[in-house]
Amino acid sequence: MAAPALEGLGLSRDRPLVLVDVDEVLGLFMQGFGDFLANRGLEMRIDRFALFQNIYRPGAAEHLDLIEGKKLFDEFFAGHCHNLEPAPGAIAALNKLARTAEILILSNAPADAERLRTDWLRKHGLEHPLVLNSGPKGPIAAGLVAQTVHPTAFVDDLLPNLDSVAEHAPDTATFQHVADLRLRPHAPRSERHPRIDDWTELGEAIEAAVRR
Repeated sequence: MAAPALEGLGLSRDRPLVLVDVDEVLGLFMQGFGDFLANRGLEMRIDRFALFQNIYRPGAAEHLDLIEGKKLFDEFFAGHCHNLEPAPGAIAALNKLARTAEILILSNAPADAERLRTDWLRKHGLEHPLVLNSGPKGPIAAGLVAQTVHPTAFVDDLLPNLDSVAEHAPDTATFQHVADLRLRPHAPRSERHPRIDDWTELGEAIEAAVRR
């Protein structure tokens, strides 16, 4: 998809730009999705860095069929994705960053999740614009950061998205953050992207990167 104009999103070209993911970055997605599954008699077992392969029926040795898992995922985003707890320290760190930088929330989520995802941001005092994407985030990130001459940064939990942004927008500082404590030991990391799982420390690193 083509990147929207910053002005159309209410953002200024005259300040640094920080692009931030939601799931497992600003919000505890696996916890929220796990609660949703529990209400349907299913289990989220976090024993690998995966999504559908971690969904089980109680007592089962094999994970749920991937097609069934995708249906549950779509149902969650259509009606329940506002039921997430914020990642510890994320709101305060983002509010601090917003004093000196423009913040844009860049989330890979189905289009019908836009209203609930926006409601979730507003509920937690985050008035930053939300842009939904599908697929690798590099192309849309490149279109966004090309609109400013100021430093830019990008935060995500997934290495494919971080690698994509590094490829398409190589001057953008990239940071990996994995919010869920249970996921962290299983999450692959790369020396290419600093992995900072504490939001206070991450906020300081982003601030230093966009001040350069």
